Amino acid sequence: MTRKDPVITVDGASGTGKGAVSQLLATRLGWKLLDSGALYRVLALAAQKHGVSLDNETALQVLGEYFDVQFIAYDSPLPRILLEGEDVTETIRTEKMGNAASKIAALPAVRSALLNRQRAFREFPGLVADGRDMGTVVFPDADTKIFLTASPEERALRRYNQLKEKAINVNLSDLVMELRERDKRDQERTIAPLKPAEDAICIHTDHLTVEEVVERILSEV
Repeated sequence: MTRKDPVITVDGASGTGKGAVSQLLATRLGWKLLDSGALYRVLALAAQKHGVSLDNETALQVLGEYFDVQFIAYDSPLPRILLEGEDVTETIRTEKMGNAASKIAALPAVRSALLNRQRAFREFPGLVADGRDMGTVVFPDADTKIFLTASPEERALRRYNQLKEKAINVNLSDLVMELRERDKRDQERTIAPLKPAEDAICIHTDHLTVEEVVERILSEV
């Protein structure tokens, strides 16, 4: 029997800290990193670039199977992401792209198209996979499954501070409302809804730093 490379999945809603936690965890372990949410954001941007409607499931499936995307790791909080050779690392992090990604992620054909791409990230010496269905669908045999939670108010405040640092004006109450709407959409979709795996370790992050969450996960590993 061939032993598969180990995987730690880190799932949770937007703003729970899973991106920062996964990045630091992968760095500490010296493992590969998969930001699955970025794949959906890049696909949403590719759809916009090529004039594909976000409700055209067939066209999105074809685009998802063949669009040119590259993740280039650097000594920075986020990997550099290229779409058809163009750096879109910052472009895909807007609220607009986040909402668009949430919409197309609810389409079964789109999730199917990206499934094999995500599983291909499983390489030696191991993988930290960040997303919403990493432990339930993409890597159900993962060695350790983590599910992060945080209140909508805390998550919105984190996002608000991130945007203010970039001199982007945003309304905090609007962010809370958008997060609640995205949560509802992610939790109620028929394919791969947002929920913890049965064997996941749930960590509430409202009053924890990224380093504290990572230490908790490492203690479990």
